[in-house]
Amino acid sequence: MQVLQVQLEIRPDPAEVGRARRWTRSRLTGSGIEADEPLAETLILLVSELVTNAVVHTGCPAVLRLSLPRGAESDTVRLEVADSSARPPAPRHADGDETNGRGLELVDGLADRWGWNPEGAGKRIWCEVDRCNSGAATGAAYPAYEDFAYEAV
Repeated sequence: MQVLQVQLEIRPDPAEVGRARRWTRSRLTGSGIEADEPLAETLILLVSELVTNAVVHTGCPAVLRLSLPRGAESDTVRLEVADSSARPPAPRHADGDETNGRGLELVDGLADRWGWNPEGAGKRIWCEVDRCNSGAATGAAYPAYEDFAYEAV
């Protein structure tokens, strides 16, 4: 199995989140994951959440890494964001109308696995999505709703 590993340096600036999403989308297309696949949208959202956390909560530069399998549908896509802050991620539960505090809950709900490890003086937060579990193999992101038409707004 071949794996394409790519990385992007992220400045501690909220505008970098959009740049990370665009960069990721272009790398996914080059790896055989089409832009309209549910897997692509899931990965873009995961990148957005992890990069946002790094930029907003650490104020440090970060590095986004993608490990993209080439070939078999059952391979795993891995995302990592490494930063120089030793402060561990702190999952929160946002109540009601709060506008922050849902990022790691989203990661936990969307990724097949996630965690973090110390890395040098900082840390690396990672998540993995199995292509066979993402709905991409069947074309259905939400199998229970296959017979319904829906629109994301």
